[in-house]
Amino acid sequence: MSDADGLRALLDAVLDAIDIPFPATGVDLDTYRTTLERRATLAVVTARAALAEPPDDIQWNVDYLRRKLAENPGPEAGQ
Repeated sequence: MSDADGLRALLDAVLDAIDIPFPATGVDLDTYRTTLERRATLAVVTARAALAEPPDDIQWNVDYLRRKLAENPGPEAGQ
């Protein structure tokens, strides 16, 4: 995987973390905010780690973020 491919994969995972559907009703707003905050925090932590490590290790960061997102599904997964 080239550095550019790794960066694209990381950006795709970060976007998946923060691009969650806005709730249809105001009742779901608290769940939306909590979910977005949790997932944005995961994205920030992962991006910081990726920037602090050699580019060859970026796939590990992508995989880590994907695993954490699977453990913390967004509202689109019925949460």
